Amino acid sequence: MSKPKVIVTRKWPAEVEAQLKALYDVQLNESDIPMTADELKKALLTADALLSTVTDSITADILNVEGKRAKIIGNFGVGYNNIDINTAKAQGLLVTNTPHVLTDCTADIAMLLLLMSARRAAEGERLIRHQQWTGWKPTQLIGQKVTGKTLGLIGFGRIAQAMAKKAHHGFGMKILFYAPSQPPQNIIDDLQATRCETIEELLSEANFVSLHCPGGEATRHLINEQRLKLMRPSAHLINTARGDVVDSKALIKALKEGWIAGAGLDVFEGEPNIDPGFLALDNIALLPHLGSATEETRIAMGNRVLANIAAFFTGEEPEDRVV
Repeated sequence: MSKPKVIVTRKWPAEVEAQLKALYDVQLNESDIPMTADELKKALLTADALLSTVTDSITADILNVEGKRAKIIGNFGVGYNNIDINTAKAQGLLVTNTPHVLTDCTADIAMLLLLMSARRAAEGERLIRHQQWTGWKPTQLIGQKVTGKTLGLIGFGRIAQAMAKKAHHGFGMKILFYAPSQPPQNIIDDLQATRCETIEELLSEANFVSLHCPGGEATRHLINEQRLKLMRPSAHLINTARGDVVDSKALIKALKEGWIAGAGLDVFEGEPNIDPGFLALDNIALLPHLGSATEETRIAMGNRVLANIAAFFTGEEPEDRVV
């Protein structure tokens, strides 16, 4: 009996690729160059499973290609707004993601950005790299204390809760959150967290605001000019969720004009293309989408995809099915 044909859109950790080679008739992306729309269409026509990543835009046009062989898309990432889910469902395509395994590492990056922004770490490193540091002085790069301050989380899923735990128990931070649904009371009690009734309430009270909501049309530009103006002049905005949750032009204006003190971004609208306005700012920390980028987490994500497609090919329900 022939092995199922699997096409992987990007380079994955070597350990995971070795398992794919052993289990499937697999086509790997050795060059790691993103696949074009035509290549993605061809993959759907020729493979039993397409293993995509969160940066592959799998549109309705791609999914509607006639004569598809693929029956499952195993997405490498917890988010799946890169896939037109409604079209996938209409086409009878099963889609899975990789939740749970990247929680702590993404929360670590959110805390890293919070600390970098508050303590002006990116500015300090540039000063040294450009050989402009002339020695310690009492007024140089004065930032803001983190310990004991108020952290507001927009979205309160696993990653937000993990960040809140690090912030509250590690830095003594007061936790505010806004979420559509009420989390379990034991989690709230452990964090001594307070639920805000509106995003506006949270923005006006928090010293640091961290975004943890899904991407997509419902949350596009959730943080806009009007809402940025509600934040404190000493506040910092952290985004490790999705780039389009923040209106980039509005954030650049807010940082230029001092509506807020700083920001830390790991995700961007239209990435890898970054608005050049960000690059001209000093009061921002920028990372290239490193949220889950640890050896342990990326291998675990790949293994999660493997488990999902293995279940599918043996007639079982994949654990991480989203549609």
